[in-house]
Amino acid sequence: MADIGASLDDDRPVSAFRDGGEAGDYFALMKPRLMSLTVFTALVGMMAAPGHIHPVIGFFALLLIAIGAGASGALNMWYDADIDAKMQRTIKRPIPMGRITREEALAFGSVFSAGSILCLGVMVNWLSAGLLALTIGYYLFIYTMGLKRRTPHNIVIGGAAGAFPPMIGWAAVTGTVSLESILLFAIIFMWTPPHFWALALYRCDDFKRANIPMLPVVAGPDETRKQILLYSLFLIPLTLLPLPLVLGGLIYGVVALVLGGLFLWYALQVYRNREGAQADRHAKKLFLFSIFYLFALFATLLVEHSTPLMIPLF
Repeated sequence: MADIGASLDDDRPVSAFRDGGEAGDYFALMKPRLMSLTVFTALVGMMAAPGHIHPVIGFFALLLIAIGAGASGALNMWYDADIDAKMQRTIKRPIPMGRITREEALAFGSVFSAGSILCLGVMVNWLSAGLLALTIGYYLFIYTMGLKRRTPHNIVIGGAAGAFPPMIGWAAVTGTVSLESILLFAIIFMWTPPHFWALALYRCDDFKRANIPMLPVVAGPDETRKQILLYSLFLIPLTLLPLPLVLGGLIYGVVALVLGGLFLWYALQVYRNREGAQADRHAKKLFLFSIFYLFALFATLLVEHSTPLMIPLF
């Protein structure tokens, strides 16, 4: 651990690093799992939007959104390299492992951030490019630099960065921001705290070690469990609002109700089980289910809007 942490010191000999990372290292720098979720929710926003976008333009729009999201991940790793070296879940990232220097990550993230925004504006429209710029800036300056190390509300406010992609996809097609796209944003925004707090519960020691004021560290696990349950109670009815807006149909309504009930059940198990390994196990179950939950909701919207299966209820 000490050796890996030392790889972040600015006075370490340059020879201690490899001469630039390999392609796989730079790909890891882009947080591919987070990038894939960004692209998927942007695709749903694009397919759910009224109107039409040429398939080639749509493909390049998604590619540029992916590049922008990956570039913001690289900038996050550049800034957080010191705390990444202290946490078990992040210690094998390219910078703590010495495969890429912080300077390389900063240059990579900066160039690809600017390039993706500029190309999206030129190829698609400037509203979608502006929203991509807002997403990158929000994630880096507001969440990573401004909130993450200072307040237990970091993930509540900062979670907005991960909620913008469906709005970007919607804007790429329509050139506008509508109530429907704002609702897609709101669903991801409300989903983020219980999702991430579940992770923080069973990774609490990691955040303590890195001195990050996540809610379980500052307010304790019991308050965190309470907040998870409260956010879950608000999330479930929010996911039903696409029905009156005809953003979702019968199939979506059934999926949202069934999965919402399961989400609430998992949140209740986290709230009730508070001791030892059992508490960690239930928190991990909620965390993993929450990923499937969001994917299934948006996948159902995607199916309804890309096939004749949409059956409006209003």
